[in-house]
Amino acid sequence: MTREMTGAKMVVQALKDQGVDVVFGYPGGAVLPIYDEIFLQNDIRHVLVRHEQGAVHAAEGYARSTGKPGVVLVTSGPGATNAVTGLTDALLDSIPIVVLTGQVPTFMIGSDAFQEADTVGITRPCTKHNWLVKDTDALAGTLHEAFHVAKSGRPGPVLVDIPKDVQFANGKYQGPKPSASHYQPQLKGDMEEITELVEAIEKAKRPVFYTGGGVINSGTAASQLLRELVDATGIPVTSTLMGLGAYPASGKNWLGMLGMHGLYEANMAMHGCDLMINIGARFDDRITGRIDAFSPKSKKAHIDIDPSSINKVIRVDIPIVGDVAHVLEDLLKVWKARGRKVNREALEKWHKQINEWRAVNCLSFKNSEKTIKPQYALQRLEELTKGRDRYVTTEVGQHQMWAAQYLGFEDPNRWMTSGGLGTMGYGFPASIGAQMAHPGALVINVAGEASWLMNMQEMGTAVQFRLPVKQFILNNERLGMVRQWQELLHGERYSHSWSEALPDFVKLAEAFGCKGICVSDPKDLDDAIMEMIDYDGPVIFDCLVEKHENCFPMIPSGKAHNEMLLGEAETQGVIQAGGAVLV
Repeated sequence: MTREMTGAKMVVQALKDQGVDVVFGYPGGAVLPIYDEIFLQNDIRHVLVRHEQGAVHAAEGYARSTGKPGVVLVTSGPGATNAVTGLTDALLDSIPIVVLTGQVPTFMIGSDAFQEADTVGITRPCTKHNWLVKDTDALAGTLHEAFHVAKSGRPGPVLVDIPKDVQFANGKYQGPKPSASHYQPQLKGDMEEITELVEAIEKAKRPVFYTGGGVINSGTAASQLLRELVDATGIPVTSTLMGLGAYPASGKNWLGMLGMHGLYEANMAMHGCDLMINIGARFDDRITGRIDAFSPKSKKAHIDIDPSSINKVIRVDIPIVGDVAHVLEDLLKVWKARGRKVNREALEKWHKQINEWRAVNCLSFKNSEKTIKPQYALQRLEELTKGRDRYVTTEVGQHQMWAAQYLGFEDPNRWMTSGGLGTMGYGFPASIGAQMAHPGALVINVAGEASWLMNMQEMGTAVQFRLPVKQFILNNERLGMVRQWQELLHGERYSHSWSEALPDFVKLAEAFGCKGICVSDPKDLDDAIMEMIDYDGPVIFDCLVEKHENCFPMIPSGKAHNEMLLGEAETQGVIQAGGAVLV
């Protein structure tokens, strides 16, 4: 059905037709017609952030916790350029978001008008696709196409740049027609390649599933199929930072996180396996370590919906292009039809070896009765919040890695962090987006004080919209990961890795009109965490922790998976194949 309306009204109508219920944004002159239309309706809720970067990260948190595209509305010029970091973050982590930007009128484009920027040019490298709409009649179709592109195939951010005169002008509006799109990614995998993978599974003696964010992006069905496949075959499974929760942390075949700060047993299994099955991961450098030493003895398979990801970093033997859920469904059917075969005797030996690696207990640490160790703080947070309706976001740094190591995730979409770009300032606004999507849930942002301060202004957003997000700050008064690298790799030259002017976080919380809690004594930690949880509103939790704790295990840059640095609980040294420790 075609209707005539203004471009601004088209924007709001298209959002409604796409099922959007929340928009994160910040108004300005070039988008005032759209904001006027938002004022005239009650179906879509607008969240006024304090900075456009915060808007995009909030949309990412919303998208990651729901599986639906997050939506952002910002003005031209600095409004659009402030969104660039969030767009790049979403591109690297495959998060579906739709960013709508205002633009100066079409007849002023190129004249260096007030708040003009080449938004399409600036954002082309950091979006999956973008559009500049110069004809109001083309606006509705472009908006619907933007949502289709954002959420189809490998998800990602898209941007639609809308000049102000296009918003004022009348045009013809049509509803969404996704089938008319030229963008139709391949969903089904090649059956010959799937059968070849099943044959490899049947013969493998030391197989490993290596899973990534693509499993979560494929939807809940993909996670359910992964669990069925892992539990039916008995093959151990590990995950990237972005894939946590696709397979439950309590699962009997779970190895823990893989990579630079992954668990000893996960990294050793990856190094020693004879069949490595990558499901929805992109062989990121934080996972592979040294390329020529990555999983050196294995036959390699890669399942991914993005053809460009296959053979880009690691050459594989069995490439399967397709959506994870579709491919796993077919893989299970073929495996069952062929008799559900695996090499049980060899798998038992493989699990025995893995249990020996697990006995190293790589996450153990020397606790203190005087100072809160950051690992202990996260152990207690896990113990006091597990089993609740909980969503966790993080900032970026040591605290992020400790959270991935010590918090357990039983379900997908419960863990939101900045993986590929490593964006400090991500976690706080992401927690706002997750809380908007799940108003009754417990949403916790695990932060470091330095990273948290990058978007601290969003406390105003949390208070204004009565969002009870909990900011769990591990405050070591240092740029923790920078300081760790300076200690281990730069001769303990601590160049500008601390601040001498940190705020009093309790007073800061009170200044924003919310609750502040400070704890420094380990014996007070549990009570303080429960006070944070029980408070019906936003909380800044200032947990003063050991200032010079390092995050282990750690694969040093340029090293292989079997060359891990372990922490003080065992012995600080390099672990070699077979589990021997070199001191």
